[in-house]
Amino acid sequence: MNFKRIIVWFRNDLRTQDQEALFKACQTGAEVIPVYCFDPRHFEPTVLGFPKTDKFRAKFLLESISDLRKNFKELGGNLVLLRGKPEVEVVTLAERIAADAIFFSEEVTAEERNVDKSLEKAAWAKGIATESFWQSTLYHIDDLPFPVAQIPEVFTQFRKSVEKMASVRSTFPQPTSINFPTKDLIPLEVTLPDLTTYGLEEPEAEQRSVMQFEGGESAGLRRIQTYFWEEDRLKVYKETRNGLIGADYSSKFSAWLSLGCISPRTIYEEVKRYERERKKNQSTYWLVFELIWRDYFRFICKKHGSQVFHIGGIKHQEDSWRRDRVDFQRWCEGQTGVPFVDANMRELKNSGFMSNRGRQNVASFLVNDLGIDWTWGASYFESILVDYDVCSNWGNWMYVGGVGNDPRENRYFNILRQGKNYDKNGDYVRLWIPELAMIQGFDIHQPWDLSMSELQKLGIELDKTYPQAMIEMESN
Repeated sequence: MNFKRIIVWFRNDLRTQDQEALFKACQTGAEVIPVYCFDPRHFEPTVLGFPKTDKFRAKFLLESISDLRKNFKELGGNLVLLRGKPEVEVVTLAERIAADAIFFSEEVTAEERNVDKSLEKAAWAKGIATESFWQSTLYHIDDLPFPVAQIPEVFTQFRKSVEKMASVRSTFPQPTSINFPTKDLIPLEVTLPDLTTYGLEEPEAEQRSVMQFEGGESAGLRRIQTYFWEEDRLKVYKETRNGLIGADYSSKFSAWLSLGCISPRTIYEEVKRYERERKKNQSTYWLVFELIWRDYFRFICKKHGSQVFHIGGIKHQEDSWRRDRVDFQRWCEGQTGVPFVDANMRELKNSGFMSNRGRQNVASFLVNDLGIDWTWGASYFESILVDYDVCSNWGNWMYVGGVGNDPRENRYFNILRQGKNYDKNGDYVRLWIPELAMIQGFDIHQPWDLSMSELQKLGIELDKTYPQAMIEMESN
């Protein structure tokens, strides 16, 4: 079909490189109007009382949109900003400017799909075409060696099948220019909202954070350049990825992947170039392995739909969870009295980020030790994680909760043993729990094992300086 004017609606695909909807729209020769719509539903309070999108995520989002607008201006275009429900506002704009098509990326989870369907229906009623593009995964959905309904319930089977029988498509180049309409059609540039628009405060700079996450495609591409080429970290990724302190124990690409500031295929192509020009080893493979995990959760969400958000998960298990608000709040605040858990939760609260190793441990503690509703933990992570990805977040929480994709029944983590393996000298705990900093070595992980007199010499009194542990911990 010949289009004269196309709206490209952006959501979790905030980039100009490897952006199929944008590339295909520009190829038609039509006028192209990039649009982002701030959906107020994304900032409403959850049933648990915290914002669906808290300050760290919101700041990263605003930075990413600002960068996208800058990149479009460099291409001779602009990014039109709207506020309201996209299924209403995007279609209203299309009608007002006589756009004959809306291009956008396909999503998989319930809230996003409902918006898609409503937008498509409203556009169709006004004679406006819509076209969606699958571009959030490393492997394209059409290239999988099985239909979505038959995706294996065990990751290893999925991974081996796609590695053997599917290939990764090439990235789409960035358009060289945007055929953006004249000011007569779109006269005003809407100012980017700030955090106060949504009742949020600017996050304070946290010096202990692993890094300062800056949103946007430009920052994402810089991170690839720094991690792979300037600091040459990829060759040791597998050995360092379970670290806890500093910017370079893992790639940290997840933040930019979460909003589509960079695509998994862009990372993949850079890994392949690194393997050709520098080194190919287990570490280079392992980064791709993690991208396949990310794919798997997205395809599982596509397969199981809204079941991934239900308390029984995809295993339809009976609800037997506790819902104790006080205990849950202690977990959120990093006041459980278990130092390794608290250090990780305080890092999250103060920086919006936590290592993968930390996430597994705090999730296991909430679910297996406290017996609290796993969806509460998933919801809190959704609010605060700067790299929140709906499919990876809820897929991982189902996994830990024992109601997801896992052949093993017990996902219990022995917190003290984990601390001994990954923070043997207590440096990470000491960083985030300064009130215990005087305790030397691994003893900082188990202050309850020190005598009252030993603690007093260090100026520590359990239940005052630092909480008593909520539960009795198994020895390591």
